[in-house]
Amino acid sequence: MPRPVRGIFFSGRPQNRAMLSRQHDPIVAVATASGRGAVGIVRVSGADLGALILALCGHPLEARRATYGPFGDAAGVAIDRGLAIHFPAPHSYTGEHVLELQAHGGPVVLQLLVARCLEAAAQTDPRTGHARLPGLRLAQPGEFTERAFLNDKLDLAQAEAVADLIEASTEAAARSASRSLTGAFSDEINRLRDQLIELRMLVEATLDFPEEEIDFLEKADARGRLANVATGVDAVLDRARQGALLREGISVVLAGQPNVGKSSLLNALAGAELAIVTPIAGTTRDKVSETIQIEGVPVHVIDTAGLRESADEVERIGVARTWTEIERADAVLFMHDLTRLGEPDYDAGEARIAARLPATLAAAGRLLHVFNKSDAAAVVVPQDGLTLSARTGEGVPELRRKLLELAGWHAQPEGLFIARTRHVQALRRTRDHLRQAVTQAGRADAALDLLAEELRLAHDALGEITGAFSSDDLLGEIFGRFCIGK
Repeated sequence: MPRPVRGIFFSGRPQNRAMLSRQHDPIVAVATASGRGAVGIVRVSGADLGALILALCGHPLEARRATYGPFGDAAGVAIDRGLAIHFPAPHSYTGEHVLELQAHGGPVVLQLLVARCLEAAAQTDPRTGHARLPGLRLAQPGEFTERAFLNDKLDLAQAEAVADLIEASTEAAARSASRSLTGAFSDEINRLRDQLIELRMLVEATLDFPEEEIDFLEKADARGRLANVATGVDAVLDRARQGALLREGISVVLAGQPNVGKSSLLNALAGAELAIVTPIAGTTRDKVSETIQIEGVPVHVIDTAGLRESADEVERIGVARTWTEIERADAVLFMHDLTRLGEPDYDAGEARIAARLPATLAAAGRLLHVFNKSDAAAVVVPQDGLTLSARTGEGVPELRRKLLELAGWHAQPEGLFIARTRHVQALRRTRDHLRQAVTQAGRADAALDLLAEELRLAHDALGEITGAFSSDDLLGEIFGRFCIGK
């Protein structure tokens, strides 16, 4: 039985009236990436598409069978020739009737086909005297996938995995997104949800029948079940953190005084000459960014302007931007020049930078001291530092491993599912509510109404992941980030 929200039901999912009204509109869009290509696809989704198919293709289409032929304009002249496929509801991506026109991938050709769809939809069908497909409009970003979610073709985690698969920047991220799309992540969440439902039923039964002599909770080992659910949530949360790293990566800022080797280290990590390297102080005036892969985890390395006081206005702006990037970073590599340690001016500059670095960096273990130019100096460095040579590459592999440690990476990509920050946050709330529930259940004078409430809140937090409990604002935020046509 679908849960009512503001008195409205649809496909078992709560929606507001604006969403219901918008979903009934037929939509059309180019479904392939912008630019030129060998093949491009125009997709239409909506109610009965029979009249529109006749206008575009000249004859009905057999369900789910590709048919080659011309796509005609209003005068019957072919705009292009290609494949047309009709997917009748509910066996389609959106759960509605879907028509896909696969044509040559020129932008002009595809836009002509979209315009022809809109024109033909508004024209009168000679057989009925009505418009062929009234209300056909251009699709909004992510609207095809949003309809798949609303029509129960995908849950919310799977819908997000569609975008994650498209945007994957590493092979490991792509494989994990594909695993989430097939339902691996959702299956884990649904398994935990089912266990929570059973626990809630036991607690509610005890609350509803307090006069019974049988203690439902003790007989059903509710405390043991609760402990198992809490352990399961911890395990899924750990994997979700790893999945979020695969999707979002880690932002690493290279910071330090001028000429300590920041740009050289960026080039060494990237394996390419991305940043200009000279012995002239202040060569780097603005940030230079590059994304590298370490064991499939995207690492966004940001080379910044050297931190020093300068009369040069452009350099001062670059230094200010460096401090901004430091505040945003997931990790900061504070780079030191081994050949200059002990020089009064250099050491004073090091002290000024150290004093200004956010204390939270070191406290959270996100600050790493890197001592560069080991090939040119034999100096003993502190135990909490890492020695390397950006010029020769000595110590760079160890730095790569250290970056993964800073990110909290410890799992292999195989078997992981892609995850987002909101998934991790929802699982953390679930874990926190379950911990409160465990505390209540362990008390001799346990307040069952408080236990029931903590279980309900944990259940709701889990439901946010798959979309069982979702606000319209959340759906708009998620699907609004998709590309048009998807």
